Amino acid sequence: MTPADAGAGPGRPGADRGTAAALAGLPATFRPVLTRVVLLTLAAGVLVVLCALAVLVPHDGAQPWGAGQRVGVVVSAVVLSGLLVVLSRPKVVADRDGLTVVNLTRRRRLAWAEVLRVNLGQGDAWVRLDLADGTVLPAMGIQPGLARRQALRDAARLRDLVDVLGVAQGPEHPGR
Repeated sequence: MTPADAGAGPGRPGADRGTAAALAGLPATFRPVLTRVVLLTLAAGVLVVLCALAVLVPHDGAQPWGAGQRVGVVVSAVVLSGLLVVLSRPKVVADRDGLTVVNLTRRRRLAWAEVLRVNLGQGDAWVRLDLADGTVLPAMGIQPGLARRQALRDAARLRDLVDVLGVAQGPEHPGR
């Protein structure tokens, strides 16, 4: 990439080659795969073990379980498994038009021009996106917890996409 292309964004001279290369790998989904596998495996295990417990506990004996206790265990299994599934939900999806950031309970769609910077510092739990409106949005889909190298690669790729596809917001953001 030439120096003229490096600072180019869509609609600016030299942007076509960098933009075309960036668009070639889209859509791209970033998510903590190992963390997701662990959480979903735990969710399935909790559900199976607790439901089996509710069914297999004897109906007779010194302390027999009634139907209410069995239902309570099954409901607890469903709730715990559901929480683990929600924890496995985060992802960041990059496409031609921008980013979709899916965190635990919220989904937010961003145009490329809204994202100024991608940050993943030492000790950060996940990527933070500096936005044009002055706010910071956590992007929990890139987290170094169990797979630090993958998170660093994903953060660098997302940073490159923001640099190529983002549009500078004027003189107040000269670092783009």
